[in-house]
Amino acid sequence: MSSLSTSPPARRPRAPRVDAARNRVALLDAARDAFSDDDADASLEAIARAAGVGIGTLYRNFPTREDLVAAVYATELDAVIAAADPLLRTKSPDQALRAWTDRYAAFVATKRGMAESLRAGALVGAAAANHTRERVNSVIGAFLAAGTETGVFRTDVQADDVTTALVGFFLATRDSPDPAQTSRLLDLLIDGLHPRP
Repeated sequence: MSSLSTSPPARRPRAPRVDAARNRVALLDAARDAFSDDDADASLEAIARAAGVGIGTLYRNFPTREDLVAAVYATELDAVIAAADPLLRTKSPDQALRAWTDRYAAFVATKRGMAESLRAGALVGAAAANHTRERVNSVIGAFLAAGTETGVFRTDVQADDVTTALVGFFLATRDSPDPAQTSRLLDLLIDGLHPRP
């Protein structure tokens, strides 16, 4: 006679508690602000204080500075990518792309702050892990496709050419004393995507 052994039902992983999720979001927001502000004290202690949590809470969520940077990077990149669809639904393709480039510029400013606060290799790793170039090209490709379909954009432009131009603008204006220069260059870029007369 065989005896059936019954094992307890498998436990489902618990969803994070509401306050734990809130603390994580607060930490990511505080870190993003610290990394974006050239004058900010980007120490982990200062980030925890700004988030309204203890340093232990920060370390439970992000054991190393690199973990925090990678999480900020991924969160910000996801937000930039997600901003494209609502813009395309509410604006013409050229206006949508122009608005999105401002959002992308803000992301690059955050990334620059992160790069200055740690080893460059950690940020390169975060960019590669998130397939940044491919995702940005995909979003720009969607803007270009919508624009060529409506006749707003030229048909001979590659998404990676636009991405390369954006990266060049951001690098070239990094230390510019004129804060409006990037915006003017972005206007020129969008103008250049319009069909030739």
